[in-house]
Amino acid sequence: MTSLPAHKNVVLVGHSIGGLAISKAMELFPEKISGAVFVAGLMPGPNINASTVYIELCNAVVSKLDNRVIYGKGPSNPPTFILGPKYLASNVYQQSPIQDLALATTLVREIFFYSVEDVSKEIILSRKKYGSIRRAFVVTLEDKLLKKEFQQLMTERNPPDEVKEIQGADHMVMMSKPHELFKFLLRFADK
Repeated sequence: MTSLPAHKNVVLVGHSIGGLAISKAMELFPEKISGAVFVAGLMPGPNINASTVYIELCNAVVSKLDNRVIYGKGPSNPPTFILGPKYLASNVYQQSPIQDLALATTLVREIFFYSVEDVSKEIILSRKKYGSIRRAFVVTLEDKLLKKEFQQLMTERNPPDEVKEIQGADHMVMMSKPHELFKFLLRFADK
């Protein structure tokens, strides 16, 4: 973002935990961002802090089915977790083509498990910066990882400018309903 020319603006898209990353970018670089789309993404804001949405995600994945919390980077580093194939099949890719699930199970990697304290310190959002950017939220109605009710809670506590619901979409909407997502992203970017 720092290398983006002053006269150029971008639309950020964040999926799942990527919502935290685009939220931080929105706070740091509001003048360079013309819009942000949270696709079944964690969407904190001035009225719902980052640690609250992060805890919800952690509760959805930790110790479920065959997911594992490990110290993959050694005992002196934060723990990591890995999503298991059964969890991916029943909670993340359950509406997606079987080929996408098969590929995902071969590509899955450990993810750092950040502390709630770290998330709270790193992601502090203001109405003046974060709140000045046009936002949209894509609700994935068949999502079993970030359930519809939690997605709706985030949009109620931190209302975006637009909410798009996609019927039949699991958490990996770019696989389960790619055309619907693509059409919405194009329309949002054109505004």
